Amino acid sequence: MTVPGRDVLDAFGLTGDPVVLPGGEGRSIRVGDAVLKPADPDRETADWLADIMASLPEDGFRVARPLRTADGAWSHSGWSASRHLAGTEPDHAVAPRWPEIIAAGRAFHRALAGVPRPGFLDRRSSWWATGDKVAWGEEEPDLLPGFRVPYDALASLLGPPPRDRSQLIHGDLTGNVLFAPGLAPAVIDFSPYWRPPAFGEAVVVGDALIWHAAGGDLLARPAHDRGPTFVRYVARAVVYRLVTTSERVRAQRTEGSEETLGELRRYERAAAVVGAARDCAQDSARDSA
Repeated sequence: MTVPGRDVLDAFGLTGDPVVLPGGEGRSIRVGDAVLKPADPDRETADWLADIMASLPEDGFRVARPLRTADGAWSHSGWSASRHLAGTEPDHAVAPRWPEIIAAGRAFHRALAGVPRPGFLDRRSSWWATGDKVAWGEEEPDLLPGFRVPYDALASLLGPPPRDRSQLIHGDLTGNVLFAPGLAPAVIDFSPYWRPPAFGEAVVVGDALIWHAAGGDLLARPAHDRGPTFVRYVARAVVYRLVTTSERVRAQRTEGSEETLGELRRYERAAAVVGAARDCAQDSARDSA
């Protein structure tokens, strides 16, 4: 791991010895009360994100405020800096905190509600951008054969695209909300998407189903808040992750690996849980009619 040189520390006015932080693929370096990371090579996106995070009002959440260099820039020699945030990612196997993550995301999205849509979203090209577009019917799926079965099961649950208002949302909250005693949750590593806020919440639920073996009961509270169509949002969220995984497996040529086979089993289980939740919602609607 390359550590920032003295010129970088001086540019941000930092003192102390650089320490590599755990997680984040070893790309985060703490220096005093600041954290340095490799700057996004897309300068437009990086500067836009820093501008947003520097001015976003915190109400029910915390964010890492970016630091400027002495000459007012948001980066120097390939590095960006922000204030260090106290907090750790929860261990969901021991003490799940899904409702709190969803609540933190909801507060974060309220603060973002008036931010205009950034133009760079139209130019994005990545596994995640492809997954998002397929989930919303803006691109046809090009899946590896093994991924077609869970996709078909999920596609039958999507229904028409919801008419809820789109806005700027965080599309990857699951591992990016930190908790510390006595402090509001910290929302980190903002992944911008232009979708209804319910989709950001649905991604959290979908991730819990896919990778943390959560049950259908997790849908109950957000579905109560968002209405019965929330199940369709969760179906889109699982499609988003499934297509992204298919793109990654294709690029890495790991289609027949044990890891990929395990991923497929997780997606099949998640699709079955979402399908059962849809059936339950329909039964409840018929009973109350």
